Amino acid sequence: MDVPLWVWGITLAAIVGMIVYDFVGHVRTPHAPTIREAAIWSAAYVGIAIVFGLLVLVFAGPTYGGEYFAGYITEKALSVDNLFVFVLILTGFAVPREYQQKVLLIGIAIAIVLRGIFIAVGAAAIQNFSWIFWIFGAILIYTAIAQVKAQNDHDEEYKENAVLRFTKRILPTTDDYHGDKFTTKIDGKRFVTPMLVVIIAIGTADLIFAVDSIPAIFGLTQEPYLVFAANAFSLLGLRQLYFLIDGLLDRLVYLHYGLAAILAFIGAKLIIHAMHENELSWLNGGEHITVIPEIPTPLSLGFIVVALAVTTILSLRKSKKDAQQGGGRGDVGSGSGPGGGTEPRDAEVPVSGRASQATTASSNGATRNTRQDG
Repeated sequence: MDVPLWVWGITLAAIVGMIVYDFVGHVRTPHAPTIREAAIWSAAYVGIAIVFGLLVLVFAGPTYGGEYFAGYITEKALSVDNLFVFVLILTGFAVPREYQQKVLLIGIAIAIVLRGIFIAVGAAAIQNFSWIFWIFGAILIYTAIAQVKAQNDHDEEYKENAVLRFTKRILPTTDDYHGDKFTTKIDGKRFVTPMLVVIIAIGTADLIFAVDSIPAIFGLTQEPYLVFAANAFSLLGLRQLYFLIDGLLDRLVYLHYGLAAILAFIGAKLIIHAMHENELSWLNGGEHITVIPEIPTPLSLGFIVVALAVTTILSLRKSKKDAQQGGGRGDVGSGSGPGGGTEPRDAEVPVSGRASQATTASSNGATRNTRQDG
């Protein structure tokens, strides 16, 4: 797929433009978005992503169009998994609801930049080292196993990571929020506020998510343009999605199984591709291994859609059944979802393998910040 520089330029400009519009039109004035506002803009961003995919389908052909949609759906599903951690971080740091939009948008912007760098590095590695597919495949299969093993992991304790410890060590930090400011002056001395610390926590969590997110999409397409576009469009609507599915996250009790199946499937796809591209002298004499045919894109896309649909339907059925029986998750929609602001979430939030790794890498200092106002 030969993508001219001007197409890259237009795409990047459009993404930056959407982030700027989001900030100026929605985030600059602190407010708690309504469900209607979140629904409209979440649908708008999904619509933009679909239109982009249709343009790829028309101008680049069905193969690349299918690869983009498979990548976008996978990244969107993984981004929902990210929301579990974002909820824990924002509630742990007691971020007032009217400021949560700003934290999320800046975190998303940072994530797009960092993932762009990772994608560039990954694309260069793939072009020069075919054995990298073995590594990517192993990462995804390992993560899939972690997803399943973590089904009973409900640990909501934050463990301070090196980045946050370093930040607090070198920068004096206030205990209280000062509006949505990142820094403030007290008695003539400049202090960092919890707003900046929580953004660092969100950013470092996304770095961990990228470890399996990037290999996953490279398992569906090796085109850097499609990889970046799918990542960017899946992240752009994450702020609105966060507020839209308030209370629903707790009901997706089987989501980690669906994600595990998808990651394992893509991991196997990468391993098979690595076999077909094999150049390792100690394996089959450096010859390609073609005994297993490669998995076509339509099959990948179908598997991803079915896995997500089945796990979502089963999750909602189980939650409904539990609610009717008066147990477990009957009241998950009330209280402390994304709209709860400062209330801790119920201890029964299902934390997936990816999410538990990211929460471990987040901040124990968040629990200290619960003494902040708000």
